[in-house]
Amino acid sequence: MAFLKSLFAAKKAKFVEVQPFAARFEVPAGETVLEAALKAGVDFPHNCTVGTCGSCKCKLKSGRVNALTDFGYTLSQQEIAAGFILACQAIPRDELTELEVEVQAGSTPVATYQGRIVANDPLTHDIVRIGIELDRPLQFVAGQYANLKTADIERARNYSFADAPAAEGLKTVNFFIRKVPGGAFTEALFAGKLAQAAIEVEAPHGNFHLHESRGPMVCIAGGSGLAPLLSLLEDASRRRVERPCAMLFGARTQADLYCVDQINAIAKNWAGKFVFLPVLSHEAADSSWTGARGLVTQFITDAMPGIDWASAEGYMCGPPGMIDAGIASMTEVGMKLDAIFYDKFTDQSHIAKMP
Repeated sequence: MAFLKSLFAAKKAKFVEVQPFAARFEVPAGETVLEAALKAGVDFPHNCTVGTCGSCKCKLKSGRVNALTDFGYTLSQQEIAAGFILACQAIPRDELTELEVEVQAGSTPVATYQGRIVANDPLTHDIVRIGIELDRPLQFVAGQYANLKTADIERARNYSFADAPAAEGLKTVNFFIRKVPGGAFTEALFAGKLAQAAIEVEAPHGNFHLHESRGPMVCIAGGSGLAPLLSLLEDASRRRVERPCAMLFGARTQADLYCVDQINAIAKNWAGKFVFLPVLSHEAADSSWTGARGLVTQFITDAMPGIDWASAEGYMCGPPGMIDAGIASMTEVGMKLDAIFYDKFTDQSHIAKMP
């Protein structure tokens, strides 16, 4: 009889508390933490809402949640073991769930800008730099990104700013865009069909940024993931940030390296020690290349030997596999997990693999 009563008993309400917002709200049955938070007026960091961008990553302080899709697609195994979850994919299981969110200070509220593509310059065989002139200046934090959308494409695409920000905002913004085979936006872009095309720009998004510290910083970029790191490093150089820095750039061949002169210029003007280490994974054995070969995440200690890894920070932008390998390598040498910051660059091919 007690069992039958339990079946028909009213379900207890489930509540979530989020710090540092000091927010408490109920999560109705069938809703995710993020959905309920936004309905309650909580300014919870988010963007894609489908578990791919990682913007809603937060730490589970108490309680349990069920995952609509595996957190491991976006988060590393180290992060999951440390209690991190994605609010957009989390359903509370207990009466009270406590979460902690990182809030980025000084970020400009998201707004929609009208723009037009005014430049399209090839950087490699599959990466171009596009310039978009906006209807008004846009302010952002170095490392953030924008959602770009054209009239002919239903879903917005996410691309990081390749420029250092300006206090007064930028009227023209640049992005590095890699061609995705079969991608509606990039196929049209690389075919020259978007010259002078109208673009809707929603920005700024993202929590990737340089954190306050005087410890060494190790940056790793792969492919078009160089954009946010150039933005971050150029901005830090202008502000005379005085920290030892290693910049590792992973590419397949010499032909896939780009913006090398810009990186060298940053190194020359850096206030402290700066090491630039390009690493090629598929360069022909008999080529003229005399630099590092292999996976870029294997050269962390080569770029920054003899440092106190417990005081260092890691900054990574690029494909999911590189990010996961980088987190494993950094934590293995002693870097703290909460000192590793990244932006995974996903596309339609990655989304298609989601369960």
